[in-house]
Amino acid sequence: MNICVFCGSASGNDPIYAEAAKAFGIQMAKEGHTLVYGGGNVGLMGIVADAVLEHGGKVIGVIPDFLMRREVAHLGLTTLEVVDTMHLRKQRMAELSNAFVALPGGWGTLDELAEILTWRQLGLVTQPIGILNVKDFFSPLLDQMRKMVEEGFLKLGNLELLVVEKSPAELVGRFSSLV
Repeated sequence: MNICVFCGSASGNDPIYAEAAKAFGIQMAKEGHTLVYGGGNVGLMGIVADAVLEHGGKVIGVIPDFLMRREVAHLGLTTLEVVDTMHLRKQRMAELSNAFVALPGGWGTLDELAEILTWRQLGLVTQPIGILNVKDFFSPLLDQMRKMVEEGFLKLGNLELLVVEKSPAELVGRFSSLV
């Protein structure tokens, strides 16, 4: 299975985020899954990619040309695809993936998660979508999503599309059973 991971180009202030990214990558490799991600060598992105590679897994990176020119591309990947725009990056990652997971991150992670959830709601993708809720990082966002349901802006069925786990092993395991 190809699992697309959205996560930070920073590592965060608490080492628990880097530890979780590494554990997630190791678990993916142990179960024979391929990582699809944004192609960076920095932050949680680089950590999860390195963990998959170090444990014998395959990694496909998709990076826009302007980031490649900023020298943030991970050049040790199984495959690195260079595209023209951020939109094409997200589209290509979706085409390559059987599932999507968000790990902690910033605006880019939030953008990617929101877009793939919207695509799922609209039926443009059918793959499962998960959140690794390390240290309750996503709990305020999940509260906001529940508020959207309460106020009639989001159907409960769309919220229930999300698979949320706190443990990398549990989340990878749930995805293995869904696909």
